[in-house]
Amino acid sequence: MPNGMITSNVIINVTANDTRRVDLVIGISYDDEITKAKEILTGIINADKRVLPNPAPQIAVSELADSSVNLVVRPWVKSEDYWSVYFDLTEKIKTTFDKEGISIPSPQQDVHIIAETEERQEG
Repeated sequence: MPNGMITSNVIINVTANDTRRVDLVIGISYDDEITKAKEILTGIINADKRVLPNPAPQIAVSELADSSVNLVVRPWVKSEDYWSVYFDLTEKIKTTFDKEGISIPSPQQDVHIIAETEERQEG
């Protein structure tokens, strides 16, 4: 980290707090139902005993991206549970979405190739 950032910005030690928010961004296909995906995510979050009830977890549409509708999943946990919850939720979301038919799309790009005709090439 550059010295200028240290001397001119506020440094927050997130491990000094008792609780911490897990921030996940999960993309779903534009063809999938947002309501169904949010219900599944809510069920996954509620089933994890390490997720704290207060403040309440947040699940919301955050972006209409190029290849996906992005949802934020933001549960609060004890600081010592942060990484285990982060990793476990990520895996559980993927496996549950697979079972429930919710797709997590890969970024994609359409490429259109236009072939030139012989007349144009000769001229």
